[in-house]
Amino acid sequence: MMIGGGGLARICNFGEEASAAEIRLLWRVKYAYGNKEVISLTPRVYDYVLSNVREPQILRELREETASMRGSQMQVSPDQAQLLAMLVQMLGAERCIEVGVFTGYSSLAVALVLPETGCLVACERDGKSLEVAKKYYARAGVSHKVNVRHGLAIDCLESLLINGEAGSYDFAFIDAEKKMNREYFKLLLQLVRVRGVIVVDNVLWHGRVADPLVTDAKNVSIRSFNNDLFEDKRVNISMVPIGDGMTICRKL
Repeated sequence: MMIGGGGLARICNFGEEASAAEIRLLWRVKYAYGNKEVISLTPRVYDYVLSNVREPQILRELREETASMRGSQMQVSPDQAQLLAMLVQMLGAERCIEVGVFTGYSSLAVALVLPETGCLVACERDGKSLEVAKKYYARAGVSHKVNVRHGLAIDCLESLLINGEAGSYDFAFIDAEKKMNREYFKLLLQLVRVRGVIVVDNVLWHGRVADPLVTDAKNVSIRSFNNDLFEDKRVNISMVPIGDGMTICRKL
C-alpha cells in the first residue's frame, strides 16, 4: 500500500478520517530507525502491559473504589504508579511531595515503598477525595509516612519553602491543575535536591497536544509548559508515553 504526500499529511494529524491501518502505517513510515520500529499501543497490547503490573491488593481495591467515583479519570494508571514507585526506590528517596492526590492511588504506591522513616507531603484541595486517600493510607499501615495537606498546592509548597525546606526533597510528582504546572514546577525545583526527580503527569493530554489544530486554553497551556521543560537547562528530561504521558525531570 502506498500513501502519497497528501495522504501522509492528512494522517499526520491523526484526524478522524484516518483508518487504523493508515495510522499503523504512519508509525512505520515516521518512526522506523533501521530495524527498530515504535509500536502503536493498541488495547490488546495495553492489556498485556497491565497484566504484567505487580499491583498490590490494597492498590487494586483503591483503584476499584475510585472507578465508581466522579472524576475517576484523574487517577493514574497502574503502570504509571508502578513506575513512580520504582523511581522512588531507585533514588533511595526518603522525602517526597505529591501535588494533586485525588483518592491517593499514586501517593499510596509511593508510600508503600518509602522506608519507615520516609515522608510524603500530599497536597490536595478536595476534602472528599482526600478522605478516601486517608482511609487507604490507614488500611495500608502507611499513615505515619504521609503528611496530608488539605488546601491549595501553591500554599502548601510556599509554606515548605518558608519553613526552610529548600533542597531537602528527593522526589516530587505533579498531577494537579494543568494551567498551574509552571508555578508548581518553579517551586518544586527549589524544594527538590540536586539529582532529585520531578515527574509531571498528563503531558500528552489524550494526544491532543500533538495536534496543532487543537488550540483550546488547556492544550495551549500544556504545550507551552512542555516546551519550557524542553528548553530548561536546569534539568534533564525524558517524556514517556505512559498513561496520559509523563515527563521525568532530573535536577542538575
